[in-house]
Amino acid sequence: MISKERIARINALAKKSKNEGLTITEQAEQKKLREAYLAAFRGGMRNHIEGLKVVDEKGNDVTPEKLKKIQKEKGLHDR
Repeated sequence: MISKERIARINALAKKSKNEGLTITEQAEQKKLREAYLAAFRGGMRNHIEGLKVVDEKGNDVTPEKLKKIQKEKGLHDR
């Protein structure tokens, strides 16, 4: 999870970039903050997807085998 302060800084730099432009230092900071944000987002999304269990209309587990393997390795869903 990325802190509220870092998100606020990302937004402030984006606003400044649109209005007046950024210095080289600010551009580097913006790039670093964006990369950190994307890494946190991707990690959260990966955890969310790895925790999913796919069920069809009849209640049968149709979770892909690749996902079941990952879940078994992590001890999720007792598979």
